[in-house]
Amino acid sequence: MITAAPLLSGSTYWYLSRASGFVSLALFTATVVLGLLTAGRVWSPRWPRFVTETLHRNVSLIATGLLFVHVLMILLDEFVPITVLDAVVPFQSTYLPLWVGFGTVAFDLILLLIITSLLRHRMPLRLWRYVHWLAYVSWPVALAHTIGIGTDRLWVLGVVTASVLSVLVAGGYRLAGWRKVATRRPL
Repeated sequence: MITAAPLLSGSTYWYLSRASGFVSLALFTATVVLGLLTAGRVWSPRWPRFVTETLHRNVSLIATGLLFVHVLMILLDEFVPITVLDAVVPFQSTYLPLWVGFGTVAFDLILLLIITSLLRHRMPLRLWRYVHWLAYVSWPVALAHTIGIGTDRLWVLGVVTASVLSVLVAGGYRLAGWRKVATRRPL
């Protein structure tokens, strides 16, 4: 918990944390869906592939910005005793350690993705791709964090359900594309 003089009223930080967390989850869901579509080579004459790639990158940047707002608001909120250490070291928190720990794991994986993306041109492409696959780990871990901490309202379950269905549909579409490519290749 940061002990600076409060800039906003006590509950404002909580509301900002919650709102930025939910919007961040929705945008990371869109990022995963766009990533699946990009990797699946989805395009049409009206929707070139570079549009999907650009959207994927830009939506992920906005989602990451909101993730940082989410963490900062939690640190500023005095009701929940989360420290900077709790925000980066999983399962350290005294407040709901399992669920906060899932959020921390997802946050740490996103930090790793950011660092490797910034260094992408200085590392082998194959290594970057392997690390980038961690996005497929961070998303369900973040979803578990949301379910464990944020499902006190029915609409939250709606957001979680829509997120899961979106990723499942995009994943199914990508797998169907892999099957088509696999059947076209000569033995």
